[in-house]
Amino acid sequence: MTAAAVIWHELECGSYGEDLELWRGLARASGGPVLDVGAGTGRVTLELARHGHTVTAMDLDGDLLARLAAHAVDFPEVSTVTADARDFALETIFALCIVPMQTIQLLGGSRQRRAFLACVAGQLRTGGVLAIAIADELELFDAEADELVVAPLPDVCERDGIVYCSRPTAIRERDGGFVLERRRETVTAGGELTVELDAVALDGLSVETLEREGADAGLEPSGRVVIPATDDYVSSVVVTFRA
Repeated sequence: MTAAAVIWHELECGSYGEDLELWRGLARASGGPVLDVGAGTGRVTLELARHGHTVTAMDLDGDLLARLAAHAVDFPEVSTVTADARDFALETIFALCIVPMQTIQLLGGSRQRRAFLACVAGQLRTGGVLAIAIADELELFDAEADELVVAPLPDVCERDGIVYCSRPTAIRERDGGFVLERRRETVTAGGELTVELDAVALDGLSVETLEREGADAGLEPSGRVVIPATDDYVSSVVVTFRA
């Protein structure tokens, strides 16, 4: 991943905070340690570390974790591991595993989710908790009008004299899932504009399907928490399991 791609990740994901209270509460109740799957540059990991929790941040992208580690220099309780969520085995046994921001829907279908769930089942202590955020309905796109029903404000930041702007433009159904489309623009100090289109595919996934797959992995479904939509983000459901 390029340095610019890391900036896009932080810009598009870093400002979301509606779920943080839930993750903090789960971490307090568990007593730790915590595994943050798909940790990226540390949006949730660093929040939990600031509240005194020991967190292992796991992501497939080492560049994102390098940025996280740079942010975490004052938090010795944070460690990072570059690994594929569909195939990992860690030495630590965790009290809590969290999967924020629809990361589970990026894995590529039921077979890959089941592989992940089997890995997690082996990493949780008895009674440990797995909490997974999903978006089972994405309603911001009006297919008939071919436009977003709600147009979120663009995310904007400046790095080293370059202005980065990202704006969601469409959410479309595709192959049983969804594709989130964004327009990304950069403007240099000299006024040079570049534009690129980005698309992220999310698996379609219902709460019931996830609970069934978790139960098949030996994890007991234990609850659901709805995180309401905001002006800029769709609602999500956090599905919990006990080992």
